[in-house]
Amino acid sequence: MSNIVAIVGRPNVGKSTFFNRLIQRREAIVDAVSGVTRDRHYGKSDWNGKEFSLIDTGGYVLGSDDVFEAEIDKQVELAIEEADAIIFMVDVEAGVTGMDEDVANLLRKVSKPVFLVVNKVDNGKRAEDAVEFYALGLGEYYTIASINGSGTGDLLDALVEALPEKEEVVEEALPRFAVVGRPNAGKSSFINALIGEERYIVTDIAGTTRDSIDTKYNRFGFEFNLVDTAGIRRKSKVKEDLEFYSVMRSVRAIEHSDVCLVVLDATRGFDGQVQNIFWLAERNRKGIVVLVNKWDLVEKDHKSMKEYERALKKQMEPFTDVPIVFISALTKQRIFKAIETAVEVYKNRSKKIKTSKLNEVFLPIIENYPPPAYKAKFVKIKYIMQLPTPQPQFAFFCNLPQYVKEPYKRFLENKLREQFDFKGVPISVYMRKK
Repeated sequence: MSNIVAIVGRPNVGKSTFFNRLIQRREAIVDAVSGVTRDRHYGKSDWNGKEFSLIDTGGYVLGSDDVFEAEIDKQVELAIEEADAIIFMVDVEAGVTGMDEDVANLLRKVSKPVFLVVNKVDNGKRAEDAVEFYALGLGEYYTIASINGSGTGDLLDALVEALPEKEEVVEEALPRFAVVGRPNAGKSSFINALIGEERYIVTDIAGTTRDSIDTKYNRFGFEFNLVDTAGIRRKSKVKEDLEFYSVMRSVRAIEHSDVCLVVLDATRGFDGQVQNIFWLAERNRKGIVVLVNKWDLVEKDHKSMKEYERALKKQMEPFTDVPIVFISALTKQRIFKAIETAVEVYKNRSKKIKTSKLNEVFLPIIENYPPPAYKAKFVKIKYIMQLPTPQPQFAFFCNLPQYVKEPYKRFLENKLREQFDFKGVPISVYMRKK
């Protein structure tokens, strides 16, 4: 299980640029307007072989300037509570601001590792200016320029050094199904309906469940752990529904699970937060089942289900091979179907295909549809095998792996799905040098 590192600081100091650099993808939208980070704020990064999850708190601050300060304090408190290490970013151009001092006051009381990072230091003059940040009382600081990456190496060396060693939790090898989704989508009601007892208090207030809870469950002669992240909030000081918090807690639940049951509210659809959770599960290579809850509240005619499903799949592209089950936790409609589907997805995810079978099926397909030639060079795929990993990964051995582009890999993935049924499971396809 990886450590969680949170990046905190006031808006516009360059948190998103730094975050993008670390996860090596342009995922957060970076723009000069203060506070535009609205979307993905979670990624995985590793340094010197140590993996950690990175949370960019930037985008969770909404509202006017006066709301900002209170929100930022709340974010920092959450980060202090949930993360294993904290990167506090300030901006050398602006110098020490009142908001920086507020954040520093909160961070000085913390026993976790805190790294004060002075951003936008790209010349000697600015390196001298950075000295004033000693005034924040957080000791040594690191100077970086996140736009070109200078200085990040030293910071990361120190960061991974300071991360606590996570003990590998050895649990019984029961499959873990995590029930995830935005607050108030009906996760607890779904679990109550399954277990048949009011094990969780269900109310209409978003977020009454205080922590993720495991329930051992046996159905269809199949035993598994049900992990409820519901409401994903605790601690009385967090009164408002903080998206940041749900994301952080979902991160932990998803990383720990084999299959994620993503519950969405039929009346709200596949909105931003649900999409975040869906792609989070996909990036972590977990099995996924989408449960459309509160289906009893939707006005329907004979084709609504098909249409709803088509619209959902459109939003999930390119990963559309995902089972969608329409349920109502209230009337218990199809709730067992949901679990049955999760069991199938779990089996698909642990499926191993013999090398001989793979080659027998795939070599003829590849012969009929070879990868397109690139710069007059022909790619020849000679041999295929499944890698010994917990989730399905396939290596295609060929003479020029660098010339095989994404569309062809997607073609191979689709063929794998067609031939061997990997419904609900993300597949990785690698091209390797023979």
